[in-house]
Amino acid sequence: MNKLTMRLETEKDYRAVEELTREAFWNVYKPGADEHYFVHMMRSHPDFIPELAFVIELDGKIIGNIMYTKAWLEDENGERKEILSFGPLCVAPKYQRQKLGKRLIEHSFEVARKMGYDVNINFGNPGNYVSRGFVSCKKKNVSFIVDGNFPTALLVAELVPGALDGKKWMYISSTAADCCEDTTAVEAFDSTFPTKEKKWMPSQEEFYIYSHSSVVR
Repeated sequence: MNKLTMRLETEKDYRAVEELTREAFWNVYKPGADEHYFVHMMRSHPDFIPELAFVIELDGKIIGNIMYTKAWLEDENGERKEILSFGPLCVAPKYQRQKLGKRLIEHSFEVARKMGYDVNINFGNPGNYVSRGFVSCKKKNVSFIVDGNFPTALLVAELVPGALDGKKWMYISSTAADCCEDTTAVEAFDSTFPTKEKKWMPSQEEFYIYSHSSVVR
């Protein structure tokens, strides 16, 4: 892969990135997918961070991308800290398990540090992230409510070591993904792409287990 290039997304890439996202997530977490609609809508949301929207090209074809929104942590005193949350992170199925996702994460984290960010939090399958420096939210005292439970799928990466030490935190996500609750809009957008079969896959049950469980105190 000596012809790989990484660069910021441009407007001319939008449809290609949406096609990639649809292909990468189809039937992974649910029958079908809505992540490509999320990508489509995210770009016009105020929490979107275009400076961290990167694509990887191979011979001029986009085969991977990463996108970010703002998120927040609130401490016990009600003070808020602006942080990051990436997603979707996509690699074309043909090129998965070749460390392209790792390259996208590491490069965007480096840019994020220069922008002044020191924490990234994601809700996802731990198996996809722990090798990238993410840890259980319990280890960093982060939950959806202060002193609440610690969801298994809520994962924390400190871009600057020690950034969260010594406090209890409540995670507040962006509302950017709320658009996916409009299933009619999702289906209408999906109809503009080639037809694909929706079906059940074992990965859907795996993610259900992770997303509906917690780390015991």
